[in-house]
Amino acid sequence: MNYNYRYRLRPSDTLEERLVWTADTCRQVYNHFLHRLNRSDSTSAYSEQKHLPSLKTWWSDLKDVHSKVLQKVIQRLYDNLSRLGDAKNAGRKVGHLGWKAPDEYRSFTYSQSGFELKNTSGRTRLWLSKLGDIPLTFHRDLPDDADVKTVTVKQEPTGKWYAILGIETHDNPPAKPEHPEWCVGIDVGIRKYTHDTDGTAVESLDLSAERERLERAQRDLSRKKHGSANWVKQRRVVAERHADLKQKRRDFLHKLSNYYATEYDLVAVEDLNAKGLVELQGNSRNRASAAWGTFLQMLDYKCEREGTHFVAVNPKGTTKECASCGVSTDKPLWVREHACPACGFEADRDANAAWNILSRGIEKRLGAGRSELTPVETALPVDTVVSAQRVVEAGSSTIRSRLLADSNQNIPSSGDTHKHKLSGEK
Repeated sequence: MNYNYRYRLRPSDTLEERLVWTADTCRQVYNHFLHRLNRSDSTSAYSEQKHLPSLKTWWSDLKDVHSKVLQKVIQRLYDNLSRLGDAKNAGRKVGHLGWKAPDEYRSFTYSQSGFELKNTSGRTRLWLSKLGDIPLTFHRDLPDDADVKTVTVKQEPTGKWYAILGIETHDNPPAKPEHPEWCVGIDVGIRKYTHDTDGTAVESLDLSAERERLERAQRDLSRKKHGSANWVKQRRVVAERHADLKQKRRDFLHKLSNYYATEYDLVAVEDLNAKGLVELQGNSRNRASAAWGTFLQMLDYKCEREGTHFVAVNPKGTTKECASCGVSTDKPLWVREHACPACGFEADRDANAAWNILSRGIEKRLGAGRSELTPVETALPVDTVVSAQRVVEAGSSTIRSRLLADSNQNIPSSGDTHKHKLSGEK
C-alpha cells in the first residue's frame, strides 16, 4: 500500500534560501514549458522531458537542480492539463492553464533518486541532491518494510517547510471479513458531527475561539497598506490562524475516522456530495467547516488499511424513512425526533437516519435486507454523547482506555454489549 508521511523541516537560513531558489526555478521551468505548450499542440510530457538536457546548455541555473525534480515539473504541467480536460469532458465550464506567480508555486518533488534519510548522532536528517542535509522533526517512524519512493518539499503560507515522504509497503492490507460481525451506520451532521447505530453521538468540534482570532487577524490585515512590510508580516499571521483551524480540524477527523475503521468490520456512511452541499444557500460556512468530504475520504482509506468494509450509500430519504417499517414521513429540520405514524417507532432523528444508512449498507455489500436490522429491538434507550474535545485529547491510539475511564462520557469498545452485531443478535 502507498502512504504519505509528513515531517517538519528545520532548514538553516542558508538552506532556506536554497529551497526558495529551487522552488522559484521550478516555477520558471513550469512557465517556460507552458509557453511551449501554448505554441504547439503536438507536445507531450515524455517529449518535453527529452528537451531538458539541451535546455541546460543556455539556462545554466538548471544544472543546480536535480534532473528528477525538473522532470516532475513537466509531469506536473501535463497532469494539470489532463485534469482540465477531464473537467471539460464532464461538462463543466473551464478556462485554460495560467502562469504561476511566485506565491502560487511552493513545492518541488524528488522521484526515485536524489534523496536519502540519514541518522547522524541520533538525529534524523533528510539529504537532498543539490541542496544538502536538512534537519527535520522525525516525530514518527516509518514502517519497517517501507520504501521511500518520492519526497515532496513544500513551503506552507505560514513560511514553514515540510517534507512529504511517499512510501510503499510490501505487506498487503488485511483481508476484509467475508461475514462481518461488528457493523455500524454513521449519520453526519453539524451540531452532532456523527451519530451512529450504537447510540454514540460525537459533538462537533468547537472552533469558535480560533475563528475569532482569524477574524481579528483579517481585520488587522485590511488596515495595512497593501505590499508594505507590516502588510507582509500581518499576512503571515493570517496564514498561521488559517493553519491552526486546519490542523485542529484534521486532527479531530483523523482520530474519529481511525476509531471507526479499527473498531468495526463494516462501516456504512452516506455518499454525500460535500461540494454541492456547501454551495447551497444558508448555513454554508458551518457545512464547509464540517469537512464531511475530508472525513469520508479519511474513513475510506483507513478502512482499506485496516481490512474493514467501507460502504457509501445513497443518502436520499435516510432522514424521512422509518428505520423499522420503511414508511417515509416529512420532517422539517427543526424536528429532532422521529415518530413513525405507521408502526409507532420513536427515536432520535439522527439515530433513525443512522439505522437506515446501516440497513442500506448491509444490503449493498452483503445482500441482506431490512428484516435483519430491527432498531425497535436493538436500539439503545439513551444515546451516549461524546464531546469532540474528548476525542481530540484521547487520540486515536488510546481513545478507548481514556474515554472508558470516564463512565459518563465514553466511546464503546469492541467488547461492549451494545455494539451492533450482524449475526446472533435479534
